[in-house]
Amino acid sequence: MLMDLEARGHSEHPEALRLWLRMLTCTQLVEKQVRTQLRKQFDTTLPRFDLMAQLERYPEGLKMNEMSRRMMVTGGNVTGITDQLVGEGLVERVGVQGDRRAYRVRLTPRGRKVFDEMARQHEAWIMAAFGVLSPREVESLHRLLGKIKQHHHDSRLETA
Repeated sequence: MLMDLEARGHSEHPEALRLWLRMLTCTQLVEKQVRTQLRKQFDTTLPRFDLMAQLERYPEGLKMNEMSRRMMVTGGNVTGITDQLVGEGLVERVGVQGDRRAYRVRLTPRGRKVFDEMARQHEAWIMAAFGVLSPREVESLHRLLGKIKQHHHDSRLETA
């Protein structure tokens, strides 16, 4: 069972800390639902979906180190997932001109078709997860979280 991180917060804690715990809890709840649906409907995992999503954005493919960096996981993780997807005919490795040791990974036509269906369903699951909010509330929450994101981006630039 997923622990509700919000339970760690107490009324005497600062509101910002309680907000942080609520955000973490909500993220975990939505992610758990997405993981469950991917497994039930497509017999796949979130990391596999994420790798295919990266490849969908780059039809020419990505080198393994690019995928690893974009997904913020180790090269070993990317290699394992890629090997599985190659075995299922969903992605392919193609050589890189001028570098015999390197290759790009890209979706196969079948992989693109499978991913398109998964992506449509994923979008529907996310829409349902936020369906309790009005469009105006979604926009407001997005804008407010954007302010936090920008603040941390600006702070990182100042310390660099």
